[in-house]
Amino acid sequence: MRTSIATVSLSGSLTEKLTAASRAGFDGVEIFENDLLASPLTPEEIRARCADLGLSIDLYQPMRDIEALPEEEFARALRRARHKFELMGRLGADTVLVCSSVSPHALDDDALAAEQLSRLAGLAEDHGVRVAYEALAWGRHISTYDHAWQVVRSADHPALGTCLDSFHILSRGSDPKGIEDIPGEKIFFLQLADAPLLAMDVLQWSRHYRCFPGQGGFDVAGLVRHVLRAGYRGPLSLEVFNDVFRQSEAGPTAVDARRSLLTLQETVGLAALPAPAPPTGIAFAELVTPDAAPVSAVLGALGFTRTARHRGKPVDLWQHGEARVLVNTGPAERRDGTRLAAVGLESPDPAGAARRAEALLAPVLPRRRAPGDAELEAVAAPDATELFFCATGRSPLPDWRADFEDVAPAPHDGGPWRVDHLSLAQPWHQFDEAALFHRSVLGLRPQESVDVADPYGLLRSRAVSTDDGAVRIALTVGPAPTDDTAHAQHLALATDDVVAAARRYREAGGPLLPIPANYYDDLAARFEFADGELETYRELGILYDRDAHGTFRHCYTHTVGRVFFELVQRDGGYRGYGAANAPVRLAAQHAVRAFTAG
Repeated sequence: MRTSIATVSLSGSLTEKLTAASRAGFDGVEIFENDLLASPLTPEEIRARCADLGLSIDLYQPMRDIEALPEEEFARALRRARHKFELMGRLGADTVLVCSSVSPHALDDDALAAEQLSRLAGLAEDHGVRVAYEALAWGRHISTYDHAWQVVRSADHPALGTCLDSFHILSRGSDPKGIEDIPGEKIFFLQLADAPLLAMDVLQWSRHYRCFPGQGGFDVAGLVRHVLRAGYRGPLSLEVFNDVFRQSEAGPTAVDARRSLLTLQETVGLAALPAPAPPTGIAFAELVTPDAAPVSAVLGALGFTRTARHRGKPVDLWQHGEARVLVNTGPAERRDGTRLAAVGLESPDPAGAARRAEALLAPVLPRRRAPGDAELEAVAAPDATELFFCATGRSPLPDWRADFEDVAPAPHDGGPWRVDHLSLAQPWHQFDEAALFHRSVLGLRPQESVDVADPYGLLRSRAVSTDDGAVRIALTVGPAPTDDTAHAQHLALATDDVVAAARRYREAGGPLLPIPANYYDDLAARFEFADGELETYRELGILYDRDAHGTFRHCYTHTVGRVFFELVQRDGGYRGYGAANAPVRLAAQHAVRAFTAG
C-alpha cells in the first residue's frame, strides 16, 4: 500500500520535511496547516515542490470546531472552510481532515452535527474536496470512532467519510473490531501512531508521547487488520506528535518512520521482506581505542589472552573461553577514548540477514578489504555501532578469524566464559528508533522499558534479546543529552563462578567498583544468605538479585574511556539484568569518576 507521513511528525521547515519524506521513500504527505502558514512558499510552489520530489499531498489538516454549532457560529465556520477549500485547490490536495469539535459552543446534538457536516461536504464537493471526519479522543461530544461513523452515516453525503486514527481509538480502549462494519469506501483516511502505555490525560499523552508503530504498547497491527477487512485501500499514514522527534533531524526520523511502516506492512501481510534471521550468539565485541595499554591491562587481569593479530590492520584478538574481544587502535580519536564500536553477531544466514537489514533501510557499510580478507556483511545501527553478520567456524561460509594470525594458543582453562550481554548507550533522540531497529532488522524481542534512578536524573533502559537469551543487548539513554553517564557502554561476561572470577581479577591488580556498605545492610534485610556469603559479596563489591526463575550475581570493573566490564553469574534461569541494582552501580561510578577527577 502507499505510505504517507504528516509533516507535523518531522522537524524543520516545510521544505526540509518534504525532502526528508521523499528521501525516506514515502509516497505522500499530509500537510499540517501550521507548516504551511510558516512557509515562505506559495501553495502553488509547495505543490510543485511535492511533484518534483515524487510526493502526493494526500491530506490537508486539521479543520477544527466545525459541527453542531449555533447557526451564526456555523456560518462563520463555513466561511472559513470555503477559504480553506480554495487553498486546497491551489495545493492540489483533495481530502481535508475535520476533527470532532472541542468548542464550548458545540451542542450535544447528533442530528445537528450530521446536518451541518452534510452542508460542509456539499461545499467541499463544489471545490473537488472530500471531508474525512475524525473523532478526537477528547472531543466535546463525539470522542469515539463508532460515534463519529454514526454521524457520518446519518449525514449520508458522498463527499463525507470518516478518518480513523489509531491513537484516538486505542488510547480510549475502544474495540477496533467494529471498524469492519464501516464500508471501506467510507473510510477516507487512516492515520497511524503508537504510544507507550501511560496513565495520564489523553490530550497531553497525544501531544507529547506518540511514537511510530512498533515503538509503543498499542496493537496498531491489529487495528490495521480490521481496517483492511473493512475494504480500505487508501494510504497508511503516520501522524505522530512527539517532543523528541520535533527536536531531531528530519532525515533520520523519516527513515525511522518509514522502517516502522515497512515492518507494520510485513506484520499484517501487505509486504514481503527477506525473512528474519535472528542471531544465535555474539561472535565478538570490538573496542576502538587510541591506546591499547589500559584496555589490554583490564582484559589481561580478567583472564583474557591475546591470541591473534589481524594480518593487515592494528587489531588484536583477545579470548577467554567463548568470549572474544577485538582491540582496534586504528581509527580511534583521542577525544573519544575507548569505545565499543562494533559487534559480531553469529547468524544462521549472514547474507539473508544483510538483505533484510538493507530492505529495512539500515545503512550497509562499505568495508575496506585486503586480498584474502573474509567477506563479511555489515550494517550500521542507529547509534552508529557496526553490526557484522558472522558464521564462525561454519565452512564454507567466510570465517572472520581467517583474517587473523595466531600469536599465542587459546587458553584451555578458560572455562565457560562467554558474552552475556552488551549495553549500548543511545543518542537521546534515538532510543525508540533503536528498539524498533533491533526488533525489526535483527529479530530480537524487546522487553518493557525500565527507568533507573541515576544520582542526576532518570536513565531509561530497554533490553532486546533472542528467546533463548543467546544474544542480549541493553539499550540505554541517560538523564540528559550532555550527561557523560548517557555515553557509557559495557560488556557483560558470563562465568559459572563470579566470586572466583572477581578474586582473580583483583589479585591480578584490577580494581573492582566499590559498593557502599549500606547496600549490603539492605541485602541482609531482604534475603537470607549462607554463613559468610554476604561478607564475601561485601568484600568484592558483588551485587545480588533474585527473580522468580533464579539468582544473579554481578560486579563491575572501573571504566576505561567509555567502556567498563561486568562479571555476571546467572543461576536457575534468571532472566533479568540486575536492574534493581543499577542505581547503586551508577552512584558508585559517579563517585569513582569524581574522586579520579579530583
